[in-house]
Amino acid sequence: MIAVTVNGQRVDVEPSTTVAAAVMRVQAGFRRSVAGELRGPLCGMGICMECRVTLNGRPHERSCQLLCADGMDIATDA
Repeated sequence: MIAVTVNGQRVDVEPSTTVAAAVMRVQAGFRRSVAGELRGPLCGMGICMECRVTLNGRPHERSCQLLCADGMDIATDA
């Protein structure tokens, strides 16, 4: 198991876990639409951009396309 942080909460996941799955594991939303609605992964292949998170300080990373690494800091806009 490896440890990542999602919105300040520690989450232990398998090394092959996507960042999107780690976010969903703690039931955190991904981001909000301009109307304030919660958004989440739609396509699962990096096309729709609905799963964007800030990863280790880098905004707009596609969480469905990245695997977790030990010590990752994941922040959502929700």
